[in-house]
Amino acid sequence: MPYYMMQVAYTSEAWGNILANQQNRLEMVKPVVAKLGGKIENGWMCFGDYDLVTIIQMPTNVDAAAFSLAASAGGAIKALKTTPLLTMEEGMEAMRKAAGAGYRAPKPVSHSG
Repeated sequence: MPYYMMQVAYTSEAWGNILANQQNRLEMVKPVVAKLGGKIENGWMCFGDYDLVTIIQMPTNVDAAAFSLAASAGGAIKALKTTPLLTMEEGMEAMRKAAGAGYRAPKPVSHSG
């Protein structure tokens, strides 16, 4: 099952609600992810541009997008970034395919005169 990294930034209103009613948001969304056929691997609170980073498994890109859309539609998230992840084996397979693809970079234009 494909992996995805999701980075979440909450709105200030959502943070107010979270602080007033402290809860593990991963536990709250776990049933939603499961309903879409996925699984939360782990998650971390962080600071900077994003407030939460989580690694999830979802059956397909469509399922990952559905979760992203559902979470965004709730109004508590001001930014959500989803990054598809490759296992090392998938990355190696992609490298082998890329090496044999025959792609050539554009050549620089030579200016004469």
